[in-house]
Amino acid sequence: MADIQAKLQALSEEFTKLQQDLQDTVQSRQKLEAQMQENLGVKKEFSNLKEGEAIYKLIGPVLLKQETTEAESTVKGRLEFIEKEISRLESHIKEMQGKMEKKKGEIIQLQTSAQAAAPQAVRAQ
Repeated sequence: MADIQAKLQALSEEFTKLQQDLQDTVQSRQKLEAQMQENLGVKKEFSNLKEGEAIYKLIGPVLLKQETTEAESTVKGRLEFIEKEISRLESHIKEMQGKMEKKKGEIIQLQTSAQAAAPQAVRAQ
């Protein structure tokens, strides 16, 4: 019976670790989603610019003038990177959810076998 309890404890700890990892991954995805919305807003502002209007980039405490094509290219590159990262994290989240379901099944199976063995252990005493 102690062996089953030890296995159950180990499985529970693994499940808790998977839950924490999943939560961290979801938080990372949410941060990327916020960055994506911010960059989409910047891209939208670029479309509202009139010919010859200046774009400034904040670097530390200083605003530096930036070429329009360079600024648009930078934002486009950021958006592409963020989209790839979100996609990667989504597949990682699905993978982790699968692992959690498997672990949950193992815990339920072990609990069921422990409950079935408990009456037999009482009779043996």
